[in-house]
Amino acid sequence: MSNTRSVIRGSIKSSVELRQKLIDSGPFLSEVEKASDAIIKAFKENRKLLLAGNGGSAADSQHIAAEFVNRFYLERPGLPAVALTTDTSVLTSIGNDYGFDKVFARQVMALGAEGDVFIGISTSGNSKNLIEAFKACAEKKIVTIGLTGSGGGMMGKLCDICIIVPSDETPRIQEVHILTGHIICSIVESELFGSHKSPK
Repeated sequence: MSNTRSVIRGSIKSSVELRQKLIDSGPFLSEVEKASDAIIKAFKENRKLLLAGNGGSAADSQHIAAEFVNRFYLERPGLPAVALTTDTSVLTSIGNDYGFDKVFARQVMALGAEGDVFIGISTSGNSKNLIEAFKACAEKKIVTIGLTGSGGGMMGKLCDICIIVPSDETPRIQEVHILTGHIICSIVESELFGSHKSPK
């Protein structure tokens, strides 16, 4: 029991320490602001948001898309956000015909348009299918946002805005990714539809 309690406390402690570090991180705060502004601009211009990731990051992309399409804090119209991780027929047909590296890039080419925004989520920043998606976005003149971990990986060199979580621990990075998604949703919703009571 004592070892279990130690694991629980250690996990909470490392999560709190990372979040405390972010409060004072100029680069992190600046990139989150830039990402929020890019998404606000896209929605104001009747563009859409595309999101993708693998594994837990696929779940995060779907979670964030749902917050925009449905609601976050406010009762308001839905916003056009699409997770490219949900259609098994599309994913498996592309994977079968072109390889798993192309499962997001092909969708970007089919569904994306100039002025849209794409969020790619990868703890390492090196997921090949996301790298290919960022390249496709460049062809389509789609604004790219990366959510990644320490160093940024290859994504850091390819995306327009890179939100880097300064950690090498996958669970801690993923926790901050969904926190970041929630922060961006809050900012975008407030800017487009009016203010709500913000956390202090």
